[in-house]
Amino acid sequence: MNEVCPKCGLPKEICVCKEIEKQQQRIRIFVEKRKWGKLMTIIEGITEGQKELASELKTLLGCGGTFKENHIELQGDHRKKVKQILLKKGYSEDQIEVV
Repeated sequence: MNEVCPKCGLPKEICVCKEIEKQQQRIRIFVEKRKWGKLMTIIEGITEGQKELASELKTLLGCGGTFKENHIELQGDHRKKVKQILLKKGYSEDQIEVV
């Protein structure tokens, strides 16, 4: 017997809960100035797969970074590039706010 999604009651194969959650996310990308004047790009609002996304972004952008306290931190100012990568991953323009 097929497994059933506890949220929507549909079989897991046709469940759309994760897609709906992804569409409802509000992602905020901004830059903070840290110690010694270093810039950090901060990405907030992504609820699933943050560690994997952080690792992928570090590889694609060739920078250091981490995931902690429900946000991704990348060394340097990568706001525009991060937005383009998120758009390619299926997030919509309306969901992403670049400050």
